[in-house]
Amino acid sequence: MAKNDPYAALRIKEFNIFLLVRFALVFGWSMQFIVIEWQVYALTNDKLSLGIIGLCEFLPAFLFAPFAGHIVDKKEKRNLFTICIALFSLISFGLFWLTSETIESSLKVNYILYCIYGLVFFGGVLRAFFGPTIFSLIALIVPKKIYPNAATWSSSTWKGASVFGALCGGFLIAWIGVHHTLGIIFLLVMLSLILVFGIKKKPILNKRTDESVLDSLKVGLKFVFSDKVVLGALTLDMIAVLFGGAVAIFAVFAKDVLDAGPRGFGFLNAALSSGSIITMVATTYLPITRNTGKKLLISVFCFGIFMIVFGASKLLWLSLIALFLSGVFDGVSMVIRQTILQLKTPDDMRGRVGAVNSMFVGSSNELGALESGIAAKLFGAPLAVILGGTVTLITVTTMSIKNTSLRELDLSKDIEEHEKDGV
Repeated sequence: MAKNDPYAALRIKEFNIFLLVRFALVFGWSMQFIVIEWQVYALTNDKLSLGIIGLCEFLPAFLFAPFAGHIVDKKEKRNLFTICIALFSLISFGLFWLTSETIESSLKVNYILYCIYGLVFFGGVLRAFFGPTIFSLIALIVPKKIYPNAATWSSSTWKGASVFGALCGGFLIAWIGVHHTLGIIFLLVMLSLILVFGIKKKPILNKRTDESVLDSLKVGLKFVFSDKVVLGALTLDMIAVLFGGAVAIFAVFAKDVLDAGPRGFGFLNAALSSGSIITMVATTYLPITRNTGKKLLISVFCFGIFMIVFGASKLLWLSLIALFLSGVFDGVSMVIRQTILQLKTPDDMRGRVGAVNSMFVGSSNELGALESGIAAKLFGAPLAVILGGTVTLITVTTMSIKNTSLRELDLSKDIEEHEKDGV
């Protein structure tokens, strides 16, 4: 096996451009999520309203994902990515406009709230396309033998942008207010729209014109549900995000539990992601292709433990440490999952598999926000997080016993085969 090159993917110019585009988008999207959560909670002072935001984004992201996967496999990926970014800029501008002094003074609070929910819903539709498009585009930019390295850098960029987006979002709300923060987000989206043209158009690998939408969806779903490794990896991550996550109610912890204000709100969001990015960068030097399944199970289990610690904490410093450590293990889990999907997915099915991944994991972020909001309303935020972490631990334990294919997974042979083939 060839010596590991931690910078293999970074030696490809288009991949670097892709990372810049992704960083600008996620940085803006991360800040936008925080600003929306803060603004809606400020308008309503209702924990359930935070869950409604998640529902508004979950429903379209989940329902449109299968159709998005079919379209992504049939269309040219660079142009489709460009269209998604352009439409996202409209959402960012709409939120910027809604929070202006003129609009806030002339419209009723409920009307502004409904408009925010509407833009979030539109964002959910775009999310259905973003996931499979990005998943497919990476595979067309880098050769297969460096997929694990590319997945690591891509995930690290995503988490890094989340770190700084979350941190800056909280601080900018305090420094310049919600409206001007949303203006900065709009500029970031426009920057990504300009940068994306540095990536050349890519070939369409699925050229079957006789395949109906229904048949296409069936093929994609059949592949995922018949592969125990892929299905197991997606299920683990979905449960961890759906029940173990608490991002949607960080505003409640910052305001009511820890009395930390908007700055503490930013720190809480950043702590989770900062642990992830540090771990991801480390995995470029220490690949996770050996004993992959065991490493995935252990990382998700540890994530659940530290989320329980966070839920039980009443001290800001302890909460930040717990979130940081949960982020460390979340980072390992994310890199492993992306590597499994990239190596196990056929080229002509990447859009559909990416869509299923979006349904399992991407949409579970929004559904998890709804679950967190409802649980926080019923049981209180601390107990809601503790219960969610417990469900995560039970799921990992069950998966380790029932899914032997995932537990014994080792991807080193897959990498060696691609190196021999020179792809």
